[in-house]
Amino acid sequence: MSRAAIRYAKAIIENAVSNGRADAVNQDMKLINETVNSNEELKLFLVSPVVKPGAKYDALSEIFASVQNDTRGLFLLLKENKRFEILGEIAEQYNAQHDVLNGIEVAKVTTAFPITSDLEAKVLAKIKEFSNKKITLINTVDPAIIGGFILRIGDQQYNASVANRLQQLKRELSN
Repeated sequence: MSRAAIRYAKAIIENAVSNGRADAVNQDMKLINETVNSNEELKLFLVSPVVKPGAKYDALSEIFASVQNDTRGLFLLLKENKRFEILGEIAEQYNAQHDVLNGIEVAKVTTAFPITSDLEAKVLAKIKEFSNKKITLINTVDPAIIGGFILRIGDQQYNASVANRLQQLKRELSN
């Protein structure tokens, strides 16, 4: 993550908060982040030194025609500074800063299979031990953990996977 993207995101969120549009701009940034990350052609277009900043601005204004004025202002600023290549990073940083501002924390849950509502309830119960913030769960499937789950919140991790338990048993038996 570039420091420039963090600075742009801070400036945008400060402006959006002062205008009372932080949530609406957050929705714009989620849309931009998803669109840029899911479209390889758009990524290549934004980083291309051959394409003029004016053309990039026009294309983004057309692709994201329904965005807030604050977001359009970002496009204009990126055009002036020739920094369109960090648009996806700016959007991601904005979303992260918006979550911090609203007391929302992202919990990453790795499971051997897609998370069920029963397991989700267990994970949320475990999260309450770690954090008193609102939690957004992101599920990653990794069959290598065999069963159970690995929970990451910020810099804390709780490993309740079968693979981890087997490793512990292996170490104990080795000693």
